[in-house]
Amino acid sequence: MIFAAGLGRRLRPITDSRPKALVELNGVPLLEISIKRLINFGFNNIVINVHHFSSLIIDFLRKNDNFGISITISDESDLLLDTGGGLKKASFFFDDGNPFLIHNVDVVSNIDLMMLYKSHLEHNSLATLAVMERKSTRQFLVNANYELCGWKNTKTHELKIARETDNYLKPVSFCGIQVINPELFGLIHESGIFSITDLYLRLASEHTIKTIPFNNAIWFDLGTPENLENACGLKRNWELTD
Repeated sequence: MIFAAGLGRRLRPITDSRPKALVELNGVPLLEISIKRLINFGFNNIVINVHHFSSLIIDFLRKNDNFGISITISDESDLLLDTGGGLKKASFFFDDGNPFLIHNVDVVSNIDLMMLYKSHLEHNSLATLAVMERKSTRQFLVNANYELCGWKNTKTHELKIARETDNYLKPVSFCGIQVINPELFGLIHESGIFSITDLYLRLASEHTIKTIPFNNAIWFDLGTPENLENACGLKRNWELTD
């Protein structure tokens, strides 16, 4: 799944006339980069949630013949559901019982997506999140086994502890890429608009939410004009599998 429904507020004024998914990096729309990255790792059946300028995204996919793969739209045009609500709405798509990968449309990286997927299968956790040890205003707190135990906002000092531990909790930052077991859907009690982060924090007390560090990876959050400009010098290695 590609999360592409966001309003892209931090990218304004660029997103005043287009969705975040169609903002370009070196002339290539972010959605195209995400799709081609997924294809390179063997993912050929994708659902994309849409809201802001949703018709432009649908037209873009049609003009590119869905890049030769099967693409389904989860339409949130009437109501933006946030990450948790968006995932729940798209649950119809994940009916084969297999774990699935979610990729935020506004991140580019050379993270090995198949390594992340295989690590998830090995640990048999409810979800496995790609993380990095980098500065961020919002960070997950993990134990020595890199299991999710809490969350903090370094700017507001808000702290949420989901699993008690006597050990030091390491702060890590989410990379916007994750693998989820479909059994998660049976544990969702929330409805309407809700965050997947809040869902994880609720479930982490009784279920294993694993994180995998990719500290040496090239990674960019392209959610702001400044970050987009900084990434323009990046070679097109986000399309490579190595």
